[in-house]
Amino acid sequence: MMNDTEEIEGPSSQPVAENVQTTNIIRQKTKFERIFGFPIQDIMSWDGIVKILHRPADPSSLAVTRILFGFLMMVDVLEERGFGEADLKWGEPTDCRFPLFNFLKPLPLHWMCILYLIMWISAGGIMLGWHYKLSCVTFALPYWYMFLLDKSSWNNHSYMFGILVVLFLATDSHSLWSVDAYRDVIPNNRHVPLWNYAILRFQLFLLYFYAGLKKTEFDWINGYSMASLSDHWVFSPMKVILDKDQIDLWIIHVFGFLIDLTIGFLMYFDKTRIPSFYIITIFHLMNSQMFHIGMFPFVCLATMPLFCGFDWPRRFFLMQMSRLKFLVENDPVKNPICHYEEDDKDGPFVPKKRQSTIAAILYTHAVLQLFLPYSHFVTQGYNNWTNGLYGYSWDMMVHTWDTSRVTVKLVNLDTNESMFIDPEAWVQSSRWQRHADMVYQYSKCVKKNAKELKKMNNVALYIDVWVSLNKRFHQRLFDPRIDILSVKWSPFERVSWVMPLLDEFTPIRDELRTIEKKILASSNHSDILFMADFPGFTLENYIHEDLENITLELIKGKVAVAIENKTTILTEGGIMKIPSATFHHISTISESPSAFMYLFYNKTKNLYVEENTQTLLTEIISAKIDNFINAIALLSRAVLRILHSTPMIRRIKIEETDALYF
Repeated sequence: MMNDTEEIEGPSSQPVAENVQTTNIIRQKTKFERIFGFPIQDIMSWDGIVKILHRPADPSSLAVTRILFGFLMMVDVLEERGFGEADLKWGEPTDCRFPLFNFLKPLPLHWMCILYLIMWISAGGIMLGWHYKLSCVTFALPYWYMFLLDKSSWNNHSYMFGILVVLFLATDSHSLWSVDAYRDVIPNNRHVPLWNYAILRFQLFLLYFYAGLKKTEFDWINGYSMASLSDHWVFSPMKVILDKDQIDLWIIHVFGFLIDLTIGFLMYFDKTRIPSFYIITIFHLMNSQMFHIGMFPFVCLATMPLFCGFDWPRRFFLMQMSRLKFLVENDPVKNPICHYEEDDKDGPFVPKKRQSTIAAILYTHAVLQLFLPYSHFVTQGYNNWTNGLYGYSWDMMVHTWDTSRVTVKLVNLDTNESMFIDPEAWVQSSRWQRHADMVYQYSKCVKKNAKELKKMNNVALYIDVWVSLNKRFHQRLFDPRIDILSVKWSPFERVSWVMPLLDEFTPIRDELRTIEKKILASSNHSDILFMADFPGFTLENYIHEDLENITLELIKGKVAVAIENKTTILTEGGIMKIPSATFHHISTISESPSAFMYLFYNKTKNLYVEENTQTLLTEIISAKIDNFINAIALLSRAVLRILHSTPMIRRIKIEETDALYF
């Protein structure tokens, strides 16, 4: 608890400056000042805000975070950035790319490997504080280049890493426990301005708080976004008192929403910080097991101490690790950019030009970060059933997509001949299938490959994607009648060929879940698929030979089912058998959309088996070692390619052999 004398302490329970002469005037602090660490009148003027941002702070907590962040980025470069799989990611010239700006192109594979090396060395430089500013720049430039090269791999945490490294570049986090500080590139153990902490705290607070705001959607609050996640072993202790449905709704959705919405506030204040640290640590460790999200949980854990007192490492070493107290036994020295309380003796604070410029840049960054997650009314070309691209909106896990079928048909307009394209060929992931902007880019790529590989110059492309959003019926996402190559796309205009979400069937999702549970409980190999279609549209479907005992049941509307030369009319409640290993056509002939379900027996269905923790750990370690070895091998080949023009051996995906088929 803070005292009531003039020596003001921030929310982190530490004096904002050490070795500063205290004033002889004693006054009582207001409640606001005791909570936030500064008087309310200081934020009522621009000069007051600049003054707060340049108060001196101990650099030790910032230095610890820099070291941990740099280490985690070294791991991230090898794994999620894809150094060990650079040949698969960047090596195939026919692969389709989805850059944010179409003028961006990947470099040849050997130079991409060199960029990875630069990033990896730079991350090490950040960790060690070695040529720190340069290391931040040489990490950030290739990082953002690769990030902007591929929208299909975007996620919120990759975006956050890119922002954090830019923010670290702006700070003086290398003023303690760094090679630069020991080489006197920067004065060792020097105060840092308060904004070094404030801007990082703001960014991390926004990560949590906006994630909470995004979870106010109906689907999340009512437990539709992450259904069946309770099957994971991390929830095993909770199954003693809660069933799976209760875990899915109350623990995953409701409690997850409350954590995101409040944790930023709870970590900021002294009285709630320790309990909030326990909660958020468990939260991130569970996420690290449930999702393939790389270093994100560990970066969040590494940045938690930023919310503690600025001098907590100094106090920890002095009190708990006497052998290392030589690292912190000297108090921080003054920084000329900071404003100290003793400076107020010379009169009212007048910001220096540099101080005002820094504050203006920070203000601009904060406004931009507050605006971007809700900027989708501007960039309407990226919207479909959800708003914007996934990756900068902090809408983490809010939308779960389940793709049931994708048909890509290429038509040679010169011969009127049709052929189908494997939707998994020429791409790195399936995310392009759910975004109109990437479908548009994909169509241009297919046209180029068709011309180069099949000598077809005049083609049309039709794409039919069936997806389910948050446990709704599977339905068409794009109009399959539209030649994607003939349409126009703009980032600022609504996409006309995105089919509307069939919201009229949304209220019966609970009934669908009840039916699904009943079917799945009847047999380990039983399965069910709910589909809906628009009036006047026809679904051409092929049932694989591995599926048996297939039943089609109509839930809503009226359809005509054609199998070979026989057509059957189904009305609501109608049921019929569907043969496997053959095509059938379902035409919606009612004036309203139709809804139906397939019931079938899947002979090859994979059963869920809980993973043995020891085996899983062994596999993880083995995969990381293999990834590191692959990275070294690729780098060696890249160097030989650059120095001696040696052909670079690379792995290829099986799908690359022939993506087009009749």
